Amino acid sequence: MAEKTNETSTATGTKVTPRGAYPHTKRVGDFIFVSGTSSRRADNSIAGVDIIDTMGTKHLNAEVQTREVIKNIEKNLAKEGATLKDVVDVTTFLVNMNDFAGYNKAYAEFFDKETGPTRTTVAVHQLPHPDLVVEIKVMAYKKIKE
Repeated sequence: MAEKTNETSTATGTKVTPRGAYPHTKRVGDFIFVSGTSSRRADNSIAGVDIIDTMGTKHLNAEVQTREVIKNIEKNLAKEGATLKDVVDVTTFLVNMNDFAGYNKAYAEFFDKETGPTRTTVAVHQLPHPDLVVEIKVMAYKKIKE
C-alpha cells in the first residue's frame, strides 16, 4: 500500500517519507492526530546536528531540533486544514532532560503559556536515529467544514 507523505522539508520543499508503516496524520472526526515528528528532512539530514571537529564529533542541538520539529508538525497540520492554534495536546520525548531548557525556549516561540495546548514531556532512552534528541506528537481539534 502506498504511504501518504505529508511532511515537507524546509530545506528542499520536497516531502519526507515516514520511516515505517504509518501516516503522518490521522483525522478522526474533528480530531487530528499527528504521529511522532522529528527534525529529519527529505534528504534524510537532521536539523540541529553540527559537526564540530575534523574527527566528526557532533553537537546535537535540542533547541534547533525542537524549532524544526514544530515547523514540520505545522506543515502536517496544514495538509488537514489546521494550524498550531488548533493543537490541544502535546507529548514530547527528550533523550536527555538536560536539553529541557533549549527545548522549552524553542517551544515557547510557538505556543503561549496561558492559551496553548496541554503538554507532557518525558525522557526516553533513545529515538529512531542516534542524531535525534527531540520527537513530538500532537493532537489537534479542528471542526470539519460542512
